[in-house]
Amino acid sequence: MSKKLALITGASSGIGKSFAEQLAEEGYNLILVARRKQKLEDLAEKLSKKFSTESQIVVADLSELEQIKNVVDIINSLDSIDILINNAGFGLSSGFAEGNAERQLDMVKVHVLASFSLCRAVIPVMLKRNEGLVINVSSISGLMIKYGDVTYTATKSFLIVLSEALQEELRKTDIRIHALCPGMTYSEFHDTEDLENFDRSSVPKGLWMSSSEVVRKSLKAARKGKTVYVPGFLNRVSLFFSNIALIRKISQWFIERKN
Repeated sequence: MSKKLALITGASSGIGKSFAEQLAEEGYNLILVARRKQKLEDLAEKLSKKFSTESQIVVADLSELEQIKNVVDIINSLDSIDILINNAGFGLSSGFAEGNAERQLDMVKVHVLASFSLCRAVIPVMLKRNEGLVINVSSISGLMIKYGDVTYTATKSFLIVLSEALQEELRKTDIRIHALCPGMTYSEFHDTEDLENFDRSSVPKGLWMSSSEVVRKSLKAARKGKTVYVPGFLNRVSLFFSNIALIRKISQWFIERKN
């Protein structure tokens, strides 16, 4: 592959697919990683016909440690890589105590262990050329200290802290680390068995964004050097008031204890 190269996990749908489409349009060759082989093959064929780009597909379930290692081995075999996008992920609808412990651990492996491992593999490769971009797809939930999906919030918070710490360590290089923190996004994310009871109509239409818009804004912000980024004005407003409300609750708690 002589063109610039990007590796994208969770590439078969939603935000991952939009990253693949927009980077292919920019002329990147791609390594597309996801669980669903047919969707990867269909996407690779589409991108080849439309943008004359080459795509290597890697069928992998990143909740499996051996399959994480397989993707790490692919990165280690590369002479160079320009962009890594850690996008693979999923949500759960049950609470922490009553939820399925195995699925919660799967989430930790996909969101945390896989992303950490791929970052750890790719940074030395990027350092050889002193350039590159890593995008860790987190969530606005990772910036909200709240009750709710504990495992999802905690793992997405990890990706934000990982990105900030990595960027600080790499501040004297031309490698950029970007934590994308989208809000509600139209994709297949909410169409899984884990979220079968989710009702899209329960969220105001104004808070939804398309995957392509999220990705377009993310790439623009990442290339400007933005480390933690929340796309969408309404999402940023929601985040502000959510955290203000929490500060008020904490303040009230201290006042009541003092009195």
